[in-house]
Amino acid sequence: MAQGQIRKALSGYYYVYQGGELIQCRGRGVFRNRGESPLVGDIVDYTKEGESDGYVMKIHPRKNELVRPPIANIDQAILVFSVKEPDFNTLLLDRFLVVLESFFIQPVICLTKMDLLSENDKKKLQEIIADYEAIGYTVLTTYQNDEALMARLKPLLEGKVSVLAGQSGVGKSTLLNTLLPNLQLKTGEISQSLGRGKHTTRHVELIEVGDGLLADTPGFSSFDFDTIEKEELTACFPEFLRLSEDCKFRGCLHIKEPKCAVKEALETGEVRPYRYEHYEQFLQEIMERKPRY
Repeated sequence: MAQGQIRKALSGYYYVYQGGELIQCRGRGVFRNRGESPLVGDIVDYTKEGESDGYVMKIHPRKNELVRPPIANIDQAILVFSVKEPDFNTLLLDRFLVVLESFFIQPVICLTKMDLLSENDKKKLQEIIADYEAIGYTVLTTYQNDEALMARLKPLLEGKVSVLAGQSGVGKSTLLNTLLPNLQLKTGEISQSLGRGKHTTRHVELIEVGDGLLADTPGFSSFDFDTIEKEELTACFPEFLRLSEDCKFRGCLHIKEPKCAVKEALETGEVRPYRYEHYEQFLQEIMERKPRY
């Protein structure tokens, strides 16, 4: 039995990468019986039958998994946000960041369409960028026909499994085409006959870019907090998590509790007011969520 990584899943076959070659494998019936399904990104044990065929025998424990796109063991997400058309929105950015943090996926913030901003708007944006960098996030900025983008992105992809994420119309497909020029994703192509956007990729595949792997499909376009409990929200705001060690009460929700280090940092300006407002809003949303049975 050998060990490899599923790089592609297509029509019931799993393509397992090991030692420079892809082995076309089928999943064993035992997975179906357990309601399990191998995913792209899974580390698996497989047996070979013949030269390049085999069976997936065992799925190793995953550090995370996504439903859309169906992929496991992601290290980081390049979070693509435009600064104009559609306008940049810190509330939406924080929604994405919180969900990524809850999956233990490292975010890289990539802001597109910088060339559409006035000098005044650029100054305001630089202040916000400085806030996120102070929290510990990597922020990249890019503009149309930015030939140096690839050189800036490649070192960030090294040794990691990455996906792209972000709202529609922000330039995810354009960015994918820059990173994977052979892919030629149709950017924002609309099917005239159907009157709706065409899905240009049907399966997920991990493709080597530089010394890392990138999923060839733009990932999740909207996020909700279905899987986050109210006690877990603090951990999804890195600056709150650091401060909460000094809160008087363990499990402090930073709302009405006395001697709360997060509220104190808000008073001194160490915590940005908009980040705290978003935290309050998300906490409310989680607490009002209907219970699932």
